[in-house]
Amino acid sequence: MEEVLLRWIGQSIAFRTEILWLVALILSVPVSIHVLLHKREIGASIGWIGLAWLSPIVGATLYVLFGVNRVTRRAKKLRVKPSRQTDRPDSDDPETVAAPVLQPLDEAVSRITGLPLLGGNAVLAYRNGDEAYPAMLEAIGDARRSIALSSYIFRDDTSGRRFLAALAEAKARGVEVRVIVDGIGSGYLFPAIERHLRTLGLPVGRFMHSALPWRMPFLNLRSHKKLLVADGSVAFTGGINISEQNEVSSRPRHPIRDLHFKVTGPVVEQLTAAFVDDWALVADEDLDGPPWFPALAPTGPTLARVVSSGPDADVRKIELAILQAVSCARRSIRLVTPYFLPSEVMASALALAAGRGLSVDVIVPATSDHPIVDWAMRAHIDPLLEAGVRIWLDDPPFDHSKVLVVDKAWCFVGSANWDMRSLRLNFELNVEIYDEALAVDLDAFMAEKMNARLTPEDLSARSLPVRLRDASVRLLLPYL
Repeated sequence: MEEVLLRWIGQSIAFRTEILWLVALILSVPVSIHVLLHKREIGASIGWIGLAWLSPIVGATLYVLFGVNRVTRRAKKLRVKPSRQTDRPDSDDPETVAAPVLQPLDEAVSRITGLPLLGGNAVLAYRNGDEAYPAMLEAIGDARRSIALSSYIFRDDTSGRRFLAALAEAKARGVEVRVIVDGIGSGYLFPAIERHLRTLGLPVGRFMHSALPWRMPFLNLRSHKKLLVADGSVAFTGGINISEQNEVSSRPRHPIRDLHFKVTGPVVEQLTAAFVDDWALVADEDLDGPPWFPALAPTGPTLARVVSSGPDADVRKIELAILQAVSCARRSIRLVTPYFLPSEVMASALALAAGRGLSVDVIVPATSDHPIVDWAMRAHIDPLLEAGVRIWLDDPPFDHSKVLVVDKAWCFVGSANWDMRSLRLNFELNVEIYDEALAVDLDAFMAEKMNARLTPEDLSARSLPVRLRDASVRLLLPYL
């Protein structure tokens, strides 16, 4: 009897093992095939395939939730027609052509974005919410046809309520208003700002938000854009969210310094088109017609073009534009960013630029609002320092500005940080600007921050536990 029982138990175990192997094959093979066909990053591909075979049920579940890029299909399905500016400007018109030394960069970014470089624009920089908010509220107050507002963070505080009131007044006088807030940045569960917007009857969309388990991967894909367009003719973009922390003169508990830009002229159409694409994604509504796309007259001498990026059809466009600018630089590269965790490719490009004799300066906060990012950065930048890239630590309060200036002639401003999250996962919006006067001003703004230099000796002085902590956190680089 015991022998029969033991034989039956053995057969049951063998049968269950065969079933488990069959389940493993059914789960692991499709995951491996999908990874091989759709994943470009070799390290990520190896990781997903290894996880799928070592732990088929867990690996397949995680891959379905977090590894499959559903945004590409969704974005392509809902994408509205591109900007009406589909033809390149007349190459003989000096007002729409970059200076000869910058023409290779113009041509490269044109191919990356599919958009023309447009002349006749004016760009004005604002420091902090103290300067930017009054100008933005004035534009909302002057609007008569349409207002498009997208903000990663839109707080229900003193500053946010001023914008709420201005938007409500605009709606009351017949202006078409559309607002996008990020599904995480402005609050995940019950964001007060969305509730107030809906109470006021203002159309609002939450970007990539869902509590449904099968849409949880969208938690990692954020709209980091900050964009306001009034009447399709006056735009504001840059790094400033809507929060009382940005009004530094009011002495908030955690002040945030930042830069924002007012843009007028033909390039505003490209900014409006970027918002229209996002609104189609969150609300499935096609915004069109004169209220959103009026005829735009020249307002200044500046050449500009929008560069958007995200894990959809625009993947890596901002990163590629930066790489082109760094490779085209002939004298200097200077940038300020709140978080500096470049990919190996980006870091190599900066190191090579320094190696060919360029002045390469990177300005970061001495202490950011995310200590983990600071730790990871210090474990990441040894090769840059060895190559001659100079890294400077900006004094508090925390500065959230994102600016790149090349050769004091070309500027790149907007929402994107120098980290893999911004350049690979987030939906971001930048503007490239060919304007020597603005470039010189922004270069001087950054030069004022270059007081305390981070050296290899500073990194070597860290204790072993601190170096281990920093190196461990660096492994999270793609998600920081």
